[in-house]
Amino acid sequence: MASNPIMMVSVRDARTSESDRLWIERVYRDYLDDLAPLNTGIFPVLGEVGHREPDQIARWFGDPSAFPLVIVKSAEPVGFAMVVRGASAAGGREPAYRMAEFFVSRPSRGLGIGNIAAQLILDRFAGRWEIVEYLRNPGAVSFWRRVLSAYTRGNFQERIVNGEVRQVFESGRAARALPS
Repeated sequence: MASNPIMMVSVRDARTSESDRLWIERVYRDYLDDLAPLNTGIFPVLGEVGHREPDQIARWFGDPSAFPLVIVKSAEPVGFAMVVRGASAAGGREPAYRMAEFFVSRPSRGLGIGNIAAQLILDRFAGRWEIVEYLRNPGAVSFWRRVLSAYTRGNFQERIVNGEVRQVFESGRAARALPS
């Protein structure tokens, strides 16, 4: 019986392995290259003082409210995500978690890896979430709408404000089991 390649997707804490951190540093430029055509103005020109890739990665790994993660398929890194704990992780109406970064390497796209990884991440960090995409990034908007529609069975709120699409929802296995 052939194994399903999607089932070999996992997510691990990148802080536990120097090789995971180095892998993220190597592919971070690809991530920025994907975002550059969006012309949002929020991604700095690399080489500016304080805006080098290693500086950004160091901030992620040094922030106690950040969770840098590596997306793995068949024991090989194929993407990364960064989850940030919100200010009201103690149970308020504000999101407890926010997806700050999410990237799957180009050769690994279109295989369902991002979908599985997103579900694993949302299950790992159960609670109230917010995910934000730029309207100028239709691929990301479509991806997250598709993932969240399936994950929450349509039980999420979406607003479009100032060129951003914002989805808010509850995550975790228990939240997914609730009827919409």
